[in-house]
Amino acid sequence: MPMIRVRSIAASLSTFLLLSSVAACGSGGDDAPKNVSAKTAALGTLTPGVIKVAVEPYAPYTTVQGGRIVGLDGDILAYAAKKLGLEIKPQVTDFAGMLAGVQSRRVDLTIGGVAWSADRQKQGLFTDPPYYSPPAMAVRDGKTYKTVDDLENLNLGTVEGYVWVKSIQSVPGAKLHAYPDANGVFDDLGAGRIDVGFLDPLLIIAAQKQRPDLKISTEYLTPPTAAQVKAKPAYSYFQPYQTGFYLPKQEPKLEKAISAQIDAMYRNGELAKLIKKYGGDPEQFLKPSAGMAAARRGVDRPADWTPPTIGSTGSTGSTGQ
Repeated sequence: MPMIRVRSIAASLSTFLLLSSVAACGSGGDDAPKNVSAKTAALGTLTPGVIKVAVEPYAPYTTVQGGRIVGLDGDILAYAAKKLGLEIKPQVTDFAGMLAGVQSRRVDLTIGGVAWSADRQKQGLFTDPPYYSPPAMAVRDGKTYKTVDDLENLNLGTVEGYVWVKSIQSVPGAKLHAYPDANGVFDDLGAGRIDVGFLDPLLIIAAQKQRPDLKISTEYLTPPTAAQVKAKPAYSYFQPYQTGFYLPKQEPKLEKAISAQIDAMYRNGELAKLIKKYGGDPEQFLKPSAGMAAARRGVDRPADWTPPTIGSTGSTGSTGQ
């Protein structure tokens, strides 16, 4: 969501130029590791043996510390990269720069709660979902909101560019408060200027621990019904969504290899372990909801594709197309 950033696909020219200035083009070069195996080189990264990753600081999903990406997405990628013999080289930008870097093939990958969408897959490749993002709400302690109807006539906050903006604008009587970043949402929620904040779930959980003075809690919205979504299509963003690691169209071998590692992590318990590490509930994060399979079947997955889930034998295939 959730991230989970489900933001506009448009990337500003300034952030594109910022990323371009720090990203190396082409393959090879002084940063190429020595003794790269043929199997690893065949993955088709910009530099053989290296995976260049665009990220923004977005704890607890992605943070760069000492040249390493840490956080939930960072840990998932580190596991997969080690299995594939790849060295991770992060490049820090903002969300627009992350998408632009992939779509222009300035980097091999971007991670950090990026939501799959039909529009984004037209300009890049998505892996199988490393996790699913439930519709999370930050609320003040003692307050309870369960359904979309409960949100009517309230002050609702989120970050500028998140697709929750469209959802909020569709709620009868609700007033949208859009902020440059999550800190603004938390500050106004704690001060009582808004009633609910829509943000990525692990971000809310982390804020509860790091800023107890805010006196906030995490709640999960009951997804709107099919009839509600049909009446108001923007309500679809109040439903759980599938995240993915996002790659350039030119790197289908890398996408397929990383998807295979993600699927294995569902089966061997690694993903459940990591979700718990960052305060999440595997039952919420690692089980797809109805409709997720249909969204991708025949779009960027085969007609018989099954989303990975805990306790499963993995997906039935990732085409990378």
